[in-house]
Amino acid sequence: MAIAALGQLNLEEPPPFLGSRNVDCFKKLQQIGEGTYGQVYKAKEIETGEIVALKKIRMDDREKEGMQVSELLSPIGMKFPITAIREIKILSKLHHENVIRLKEIVVSSGQEEANQGETDNNKYKGGIYMVFEYMDHDLSGLVNRPRLKFTVPQIKCYMKQLLTGLHYCHVNRVLHRDIKGSNILIDNEGNLKLWDFGLARTFSQEPGNLTNQVIKLCYRPPELLLGARRYGPAIDIWSVGCIFAELLNGKPILPGRSEFGQLKKIYELCGSPDENNWPGVSELPWYSRYKSSRPMKRSILETYKHFDGHALELLDQMLVLDPSQRISAKDALDSDYFWCGALPCEPKR
Repeated sequence: MAIAALGQLNLEEPPPFLGSRNVDCFKKLQQIGEGTYGQVYKAKEIETGEIVALKKIRMDDREKEGMQVSELLSPIGMKFPITAIREIKILSKLHHENVIRLKEIVVSSGQEEANQGETDNNKYKGGIYMVFEYMDHDLSGLVNRPRLKFTVPQIKCYMKQLLTGLHYCHVNRVLHRDIKGSNILIDNEGNLKLWDFGLARTFSQEPGNLTNQVIKLCYRPPELLLGARRYGPAIDIWSVGCIFAELLNGKPILPGRSEFGQLKKIYELCGSPDENNWPGVSELPWYSRYKSSRPMKRSILETYKHFDGHALELLDQMLVLDPSQRISAKDALDSDYFWCGALPCEPKR
């Protein structure tokens, strides 16, 4: 897909293929997740028997932003959340084997939820569901399984797919802005896909002001923690670096509990930022507020010297304080880590 093909999303237009079928074409099997933007169910398409994932979009008549969908979807008569509009429009234009596939959007009049015993506040008002291909696991669940240890070829396989999908997103001017283990899905054949683009945004060569309140805290890069509102693909690379270290280490390496605590952990591992290692950092809004009381030296190479040398080299390039010096997804895929020693195993397509 050409870079220009994605362009800026027109949020005034209704999402594509809205309401072409009713949710009663599917039988919900179990709820498998719930987030800020709605519940996720494992379901079976009644006619074909195909297993899918249904993501119910959380509708709210108190929604201040979004598109009024009463004319498009009369049983609801609420505003379609702007985050859902963005996610649908972005996913309708991204087509890659390492990005989750949005199959269709289905609607409900509300009776289906009532029949299946749902008790949320929208059950009589109907709803909108995004239908995705089903994946068996998320990376977070696999990492936290007792006695499960990934082999080097498996880690390389997952990292290669993650970076490939992310490179595709970045080439098409999309920032994911929520890379974390639970948003990295893996099926039983080892195929990996990025999902949950609810916080994703398109970007241009001259990025405008964006919110810095994105990305789970332990995967959030220092520029966002210091208040940056102009940023690019490097924010996703930092998150991937944290995921990479977690796979190698068996647990998160930067588990902060507050923004200040997160920055302190980053400084202890990556060094404290200054104009020498990060030109322009002192101009960020919260630099003075969170400035380290004493200079801290970068210690990634010493702290994780037990990692494989090529893996450590790649990690060091991902967790660079200055986002302009952080390695890109494309260059990361060309690193020696993927070409030396044990090679990545191949998923079964």
